[in-house]
Amino acid sequence: MKKNSPLIFVLSYAKKYSVKLILAMLFMLASSGLNVLPPYLFKSIVDDVLISKDTFMLNMICISIVIIFGLKAVTTYFQRYLMNEAGQRVVMDIRIALYDHMQRMSLKKIYASRIGELMSRITGDVATLQNLVTSTFVDLMFNLVTFCGMFAFILYINWKLTCLIILVLPVVAFMLSFAAKRLRKAGHNVQEHLADITATAQEAFSAIRVVRSFATEDEELERFSKANHENFTALLQAVSIQGILAGVIEEFLIVALAIVFWFGGQSVINGTLTPGELISFTGYIAFMVQPIRSIMNQMNTLQTGMASAERIYEMLEVPIETPDVQAKVEHVKISGAVKFDNVYFSYDEGQEVLSGINLDVKAGEKIAIVGPTGAGKSTIADLIPRFYEPTSGRILIDGVDIRDYPLKELRRQIGIVPQECVLMKGTIAFNIAYGLKDADMNKIIEAAEIADIKSFIETLPEKYEAEIGERGVTLSGGQRQRIAIARAVIRDPKILILDEATSSLDIAVERQVQKALNQAMKGRTSFIIAHRLTTVREADKILVLKDGKFIQSGTHEELLQAGGFYADLYGMQFGC
Repeated sequence: MKKNSPLIFVLSYAKKYSVKLILAMLFMLASSGLNVLPPYLFKSIVDDVLISKDTFMLNMICISIVIIFGLKAVTTYFQRYLMNEAGQRVVMDIRIALYDHMQRMSLKKIYASRIGELMSRITGDVATLQNLVTSTFVDLMFNLVTFCGMFAFILYINWKLTCLIILVLPVVAFMLSFAAKRLRKAGHNVQEHLADITATAQEAFSAIRVVRSFATEDEELERFSKANHENFTALLQAVSIQGILAGVIEEFLIVALAIVFWFGGQSVINGTLTPGELISFTGYIAFMVQPIRSIMNQMNTLQTGMASAERIYEMLEVPIETPDVQAKVEHVKISGAVKFDNVYFSYDEGQEVLSGINLDVKAGEKIAIVGPTGAGKSTIADLIPRFYEPTSGRILIDGVDIRDYPLKELRRQIGIVPQECVLMKGTIAFNIAYGLKDADMNKIIEAAEIADIKSFIETLPEKYEAEIGERGVTLSGGQRQRIAIARAVIRDPKILILDEATSSLDIAVERQVQKALNQAMKGRTSFIIAHRLTTVREADKILVLKDGKFIQSGTHEELLQAGGFYADLYGMQFGC
C-alpha cells in the first residue's frame, strides 16, 4: 500500500463489506439513471405534445414522471442506507484499529507526542473520515454518475453540439486536477491546526491547577487564540480555493451553454434539429451545472477527508512495541531471579542513560536502587517489563532472556506500583481487579487487605462498588497509592517494582503506605526505586546509581560505614 494512496488505505478496510457496497452501487446507478431521464422528457413534451397536440402522449409523460420520481425515491433510500451502513462499519473498524495500534506504540513515541495530538487522530480525523465515507463520497459518486449519464444523453441527442461541449472539458479537468492538489494540502493544514487546538485545550485543562496557581489564564487564552486563528486561516484558504474554482468552472459552462444556444438555434432554423431536441439538450446542459457545482463543493471535503486518512495511516505506520518475534517460551511461571548482563541503554542516539549495568538478584530478594534525579533508576525498572529494549546487553529472568518470553505473559508476572498512581474511572473493585476478568471478590478483598486499604473501603456506604471518579479524584493520595498496591499484588506477581511509590506522599501517609508495601513485598523479588531513603533501609541490598553506573552496593549499615555518596545523601536527608 502506498503512503500517498489514502483511498486505497480506506478501501482495504471496505473489502469485508463488499456485498453491501456493490448493492449500494447498483442502487446508486439506478437512482442516477432515473435522475437523468426527466430532461429527455422535455423533447417529447415539445415535439410530441405541444407541436403534435397528442393528448395520449401527454398522459403517458405525466404518469412516467410520477413513476420515475417514485422509483428514484426508493432506489435513493436503499443506496444511502446500504452505503451508510457499510461506511459506518468501515469507520468503526478503522477507529478500533487506530486505538488498538496507538495503545501498542512504543512508550518513547507516546511520551514524545502531545496527548491532545494523539486524541485528535481518534476524534477529529476519524470524524472527518466518517463524513467522507458516509456522506461526501456517496454524494460525489452520485453526482459523477449523474454527470456521465447526462453527457451520454446529450451525445445521443446531437453529437455535433456535444463536441462543442467537449472542447470545454479539458480546461475543466485541468482546473480540477490543479485544485485537488491545493485542496489536499489545505485540508491537511486544517486538520493539523485542528489537532493543535485540541492539544492546547487538553494541556490547559489537564494542568488547570498549575494555570490557576500561576494566574496564567490570559497566556493560555493567547495560546488557544493563536491556534484557533491559524485554523481559521487554513479554513479560509481552503474555502477561497473552492470558491474560485467553482466560479470559474461555472462561467465556462455558461459560455458553453451560450454557444450551444447559438449553434442549436441555427440548426433548428435550418431544420436539422427539432425544437424539442434543442430544449432537451440545453436542459441537460443546465442540469449538468448542479452536479458539477456539487462536485466542486465536495472536492474540498473530499481532500480534507483524504488528508485525515493520510494522518490516520501515518499513525498506523508508527512502529508498535517490540513484538514477540523471538518468543520461545510458551508459558511463563517464574520464580523471580533477575539478572542484568552488561546492559547499556539510550533513549536517543549518543545520549547514554545506562552504561554496562550488571546485576544479579536472587528470587525473593529485596533490592533498592537509589541515586540522584536523572541517574537512570526508573529506566532500570522500565527495562524489566520491556517497556524499552536495551541498546545492548541482556536481561534474564530465571536464566531466560526476557525477549524469549511472550510479552503479555511476562508482564502478568510483574507487579508495578508507580509514583504517579493513575486510577481508572469506575468502582474500587474494578480498579483493584483491573485487567483480570475472572477475579472474584475474595481475591479483591485479599489484595485490599495486603494493601492495608480494606478497613477504609468497608467504611464506605457502597464498599467495593463505590465509584472513585476519574483518576481517583475522590480519594486521598495515600488511598490511591494503596489501591495501586492492591492492583499490583492481586495477580500474585513474583516480581514487584516500586518506582518512587511514596515520594509524592507526606511523612505520615508514607509510613502508612510503607506498611502496606512491606506486606506486599513478602515472598516476592522486589525492586525499590527511591529518592527518599526512608523506604530502603530494610532492603537486602542497596545499589547506588550515578550517571548510569552503579558506584556503591551493600546494606544500609554497610553503606553508612563505608561513607561516600550514599552516606552523604543520607546525611543531607536526615541532617546527620
